[in-house]
Amino acid sequence: MNCDDCAYYAYDEEYEDYLCTVDMDEDDLARLMQQEGPGRHQRCPYWVNGDEYAVVRHQAF
Repeated sequence: MNCDDCAYYAYDEEYEDYLCTVDMDEDDLARLMQQEGPGRHQRCPYWVNGDEYAVVRHQAF
């Protein structure tokens, strides 16, 4: 999974950068940070496909 494809990854004009807009608390963030590391495959539980056309492509087959 890639943050660039996530529906919660949005451009913030104040920071002039892309940020994750998921409303998570400090415990959730700490848990995600602990999962990262060499040899570990992290899977974000908040990731949502931001591709609006994915459903249409799926229905075409």
